[in-house]
Amino acid sequence: MDINIERLKSTLMELSKFGYREDDKGIYRPGFSEADFAARKWLMSIAEQEGFITRMDGVGNVIIEYHAEDVAPDTPAVMIGSHLDSVPAGGMFDGTLGVIAGLECIRTLKAQNIKLAKPIWVIGTSEEEGRFGGMIGAQALTGKLTPHQILTSHDPDGIMLSDAMRSQGLEPMEALSARLNPNLIDSFFELHIEQGPVLDQTGVQIGVVEGISGVFKWIVKLIGKADHAGTAPMEMRSDAFMGLADFAYQINRIIAEDGTDTTRITVGKAELKPGFAHTIAGEVDFTIVARDMDETVMENLAASCRKALSAIARKHKLMFEYEQVSWLTPMKCTPSIVEFIAQQAQKLKLNYQVMPSGAGHDSQFFTDITDTGLIFIPSINGISHAPDEWSHWHDVQAGTELLYQCVLTKAVNKN
Repeated sequence: MDINIERLKSTLMELSKFGYREDDKGIYRPGFSEADFAARKWLMSIAEQEGFITRMDGVGNVIIEYHAEDVAPDTPAVMIGSHLDSVPAGGMFDGTLGVIAGLECIRTLKAQNIKLAKPIWVIGTSEEEGRFGGMIGAQALTGKLTPHQILTSHDPDGIMLSDAMRSQGLEPMEALSARLNPNLIDSFFELHIEQGPVLDQTGVQIGVVEGISGVFKWIVKLIGKADHAGTAPMEMRSDAFMGLADFAYQINRIIAEDGTDTTRITVGKAELKPGFAHTIAGEVDFTIVARDMDETVMENLAASCRKALSAIARKHKLMFEYEQVSWLTPMKCTPSIVEFIAQQAQKLKLNYQVMPSGAGHDSQFFTDITDTGLIFIPSINGISHAPDEWSHWHDVQAGTELLYQCVLTKAVNKN
């Protein structure tokens, strides 16, 4: 392999500066933020300087194209994709590794002047991490984004998706024009860190993903009555925080009764109102994110969460409201591509295992329209969505070499 790991490392480190905060060493690059779009424009700039064709579509996806001059423009493309946005206080590998590794693949192909039978596109998708429900860019590319989503989606702070898009110079309804013609896609590959401990603990270099967990996200309100913390008797309170505390205690029971060993339920954000030390919380707003590999299980989990929250609201004299922000169906990667990736790993003498993904990824939307594969490399101690997220550079190199081998094999083959 002729992958230049130092070049890849340098590019990835430069990208990590967008949204970086010195106080906690985290990266703050939420979808459609100033830092997010500064990173997108920077990536397009360096790709253009190296002679690649770049563009940004109507939803903010960055697309970098590389193809041989004698390849017909309607030839289906081999696509490499992942996301450029981050969670608040995120790490430098999540999503961005797949984009920069894709760039390194086409840099290498161009330097070697390899004759290709198919074009290659590297895609940096927009708003994957869930500020407005997640996977917005991938949904637009695959025709799953709807006008209703565009006009009604908002983040937990109440900022509308349409307003966030306009703030970056995008016309919201133009997002629908990002849809790709499935007939012009040969295959889709994504390289990603595992974001879990399995590969790191077992010493396996590569995860070949067979399926991606489904996920639903709720914004929940429990509304009680604010009151004086010193004078209101405990038995007479309508304390919204006690409702949240009771629900948190119920999570393990809900999973035991209605979940599986792949179920995850998380309360990731909570806000007490009015949020004063000497005032009983009159309202608590919080998120629930639940995941499983089976959609029927997800439906059962949702029903159990509603039932538990309704009972808790009655117990504490609260009102219960919720909004389902997103529902992403579990998806299987293409079996022939799973086998193909495993074969390429064997050729490179990389040890690997076939495994599920507990986290959602852009790949899951491409499975409906093209052959799709997802490759994992280890995350040290399984840490992700945190400033100390890290992967060894030798694992980054192994994953990128495998991605390169897959893309090269597909792109030189006319079939």
